[in-house]
Amino acid sequence: MGAARIMAQIIDGKALAKEIKDELKTKIHGLVNLGHRAPSLRCIIVGDDPASHTYVKNKIQAAIDIGIDATTITYDATLSEDDLIAAINSLNTDKNVDGILVQLPLPGTMDERKVCNVVSPEKDVDGFHINNIGQLCLDMPTLVPATALAVIEILKRYKIETFGRNAVVVGRSKNVGMPIAMMLHSDKNHNSGLGMDATVTICHRYTPPEKLEFFCRNADIIITATGVPKLIKANMVKPGATIIDVGITRITDEQGKTKLVGDVDYDEVSKIAGAITPVPGGVGPMTVAMLMHNTFQAAQRLRQKESNIQ
Repeated sequence: MGAARIMAQIIDGKALAKEIKDELKTKIHGLVNLGHRAPSLRCIIVGDDPASHTYVKNKIQAAIDIGIDATTITYDATLSEDDLIAAINSLNTDKNVDGILVQLPLPGTMDERKVCNVVSPEKDVDGFHINNIGQLCLDMPTLVPATALAVIEILKRYKIETFGRNAVVVGRSKNVGMPIAMMLHSDKNHNSGLGMDATVTICHRYTPPEKLEFFCRNADIIITATGVPKLIKANMVKPGATIIDVGITRITDEQGKTKLVGDVDYDEVSKIAGAITPVPGGVGPMTVAMLMHNTFQAAQRLRQKESNIQ
């Protein structure tokens, strides 16, 4: 008889997110009991994209649940870019606002990069401002994109060894793949404390399939964020590797039902991997939790800055 297959450890993003939110809730209640105001978050949404409204609703509810003062500011898709910038600048100067989030995508008439750079870096809880991205690349303390931070927090809390290990990041988006790769390869001893000291390879849409398979087969950790269902198959995974699936795509199955899937052929890869995140229920809930973390951090830093001025 052959050796019995051992299924991968399932990384429970929902449970981990609850743990983090409970920790934040305790901290926030402690601050309020000391007479401080609760951290505040403002989410801006432009247009009527259903998915965007669902995402924002979930973020706002998560914030309220842990004691953050959170509200949504909704604008019609006809809003001009100049008016959106004016609205953001008003929030930038409001001392009662700690975090600002502009839900993407924006209408095609707007320059998303320009708009993201209008948000004050200190209040940029999405971590998309050019200053925050630059500080991340220089290993400086900063607000980190929530999805990327979620991946790093998963690795830390599940005690996945990264020091000197081979890690492959599949996907090179500036908001997800790039910041994940930056933190994975960075020196843990530098100021940010986010470095993971891994040897990192970045693959993308122009990486030849045979090379993608080669790099993945040699990886101790695979983090994929492409939105391509079943891109990562079992024959591409080294036994015992850790798989973090950031991808999320809505598909119609053979029965005609719609469901969410990741980039990984979950059923087969989970028979090979050492640990794996499911989709849904993996990185998604953790992204929301880390957005709450960023809002709390922004509030703490702004409060400290204000006390130093006084």
